[in-house]
Amino acid sequence: GDGEMGGTIQNSKFPIWNDELYLEFHRGCYTTHGDQKLYNRRGENLLYEAELFASLATICCGVDYPKAEIEAAWKKLLFNQFHDILPGSSIPEVYEDALPEWQAMQNTASSILQQSLETLITQIDLSRSSSDSFPVVVFNSLNWQRSEVVSVSLPTEPTLQWQILDSSGNEIISELDADAKLLFLASDIPAVGYRVFWLSSTQIIPPQNQSKTIALQFILENEYLRVIVDEQTGELSSVFDKLNHREILSASGNQLQAFTDKGQYWDAWNIDPNYAEHMLPSLELKSIEWLEQGILQNRLRVVRQLGESEFIQDYILQAASPILKIATKVNWLERHVLVKAAFPLNLEANFATYEIPCGAIERTTKPQTPAEKAKWEVPALRWADLTEQDTEEQNNSACYGVSLLNDCKYGYDAQPNQLRLSLLRSPEWPNPQADKGHHEFSYGLYPHAGSWEKAQTVKRGYEFNQPLKVVLCEKKLNSQPSTASPNKTLQDKASFINISAQNLILMAFKQTEDNPQQWILRCYECHGETAEFKLTSDIGFTVTESVDLLERPLPTSEFTIEPWKIASFKVKG
Repeated sequence: GDGEMGGTIQNSKFPIWNDELYLEFHRGCYTTHGDQKLYNRRGENLLYEAELFASLATICCGVDYPKAEIEAAWKKLLFNQFHDILPGSSIPEVYEDALPEWQAMQNTASSILQQSLETLITQIDLSRSSSDSFPVVVFNSLNWQRSEVVSVSLPTEPTLQWQILDSSGNEIISELDADAKLLFLASDIPAVGYRVFWLSSTQIIPPQNQSKTIALQFILENEYLRVIVDEQTGELSSVFDKLNHREILSASGNQLQAFTDKGQYWDAWNIDPNYAEHMLPSLELKSIEWLEQGILQNRLRVVRQLGESEFIQDYILQAASPILKIATKVNWLERHVLVKAAFPLNLEANFATYEIPCGAIERTTKPQTPAEKAKWEVPALRWADLTEQDTEEQNNSACYGVSLLNDCKYGYDAQPNQLRLSLLRSPEWPNPQADKGHHEFSYGLYPHAGSWEKAQTVKRGYEFNQPLKVVLCEKKLNSQPSTASPNKTLQDKASFINISAQNLILMAFKQTEDNPQQWILRCYECHGETAEFKLTSDIGFTVTESVDLLERPLPTSEFTIEPWKIASFKVKG
């Protein structure tokens, strides 16, 4: 067995390499052709959600499972992960072919997801609907309870004012954002589940998010953070953690650092190893203005210029969120320039931790060996983290750290007191148009007490990439025949799949390949600690057996999941 084999290797005379196989080359591939990275990340997230909710719609509502469509969409996505498409090192014609494939995949996944959510809503008992209120169903695709500010597009009846009520009829604080959508705090949305709210017309005028034009300083604040933006530069002059009474920046944060990045034969593939010596002048601040200063959301827009390219960044701080979000739009016209977002931190860490598929990896911030020194640009998925270990205290609760989250970027670098995320490159070869044009992406700063495990950075990364889904039911529900109501099987709040362990992440929920009556639930352990798998469900799922990745039964069903392990189970609806 595996254990035997492992033991044999450990005791053998073979040298052991217990680390990543890091390629000391082609470091630009984490960043080149940001559009491909975005389609890939969005596609993986969308297909997970489409598959999950299509399965639930089939189980709860008896509709046909769109197996062929989902499979075709996955194959398009996987094909485009080919080693020159996704890394951004293909010739222009390849991207002309790839684009319609990405779009077809995205359209399929989006429409399956939307249809599945609407199908599930038909089974929810919405008998209390009246002519002046519409149900708003908030869905959570992740396997833990969440509370987040969400937005709902209002029905097109301009004469009416609207408010949000919970299912007991209590009003929930709401406010209009800069785009005239209604924001509200959707709290306690169950794990892989939903909760119903009500959008109700009212005579009361909801508070507008008026800008406090008299504010001398640009300060964003919520219950977790107090953020000060420098009015001369648009950078962060302070990010103060109110819970832990700690300033997290040691110098200006969110510095957009630009470097000349050329002279490499493998232009799209490689970053100039000496790029740091060719720093370009700081970006020029064009404007800074409040978009929103509400109870639920602070949003400050900063516009900066680099050469021909304009960076529009919104600093966003929402109620109930410990994360400062930086939503970015760029019209990128530079050539042979690399841009990084830098966060100098008020801490010192011996290593940084980065998310990798189904796990995390530590890399030193104080390189000694040639192999360590070569890792001056490294890949990661949704986050990187710097946490200062308290040497006096042996327990992890004494340490403090900062995670840097992203929604479609893959290149990072770290020092003992700084994290940087690579935002854009602009190679000329083999595609002279690579990365020219419009980009949209977000990254977020998450300061936390304790280790990244204790602070649940993994979950914060998933939440940053997979926001709650909001469906407003505008159709008049009471026009349905009343005989339909007794068959409504779902309450106004439910959790379809709840895995109680804090360190298990749901990866997939899908129909089995060989039996349309059975389902596969796949999860992985994310903290490097043993987990106990226990499934509860408001719709009565039961686990029948453990299976491997090819869905073949394993000799024994194992509900203790080893550190970092991927586990799959067969489930009956």
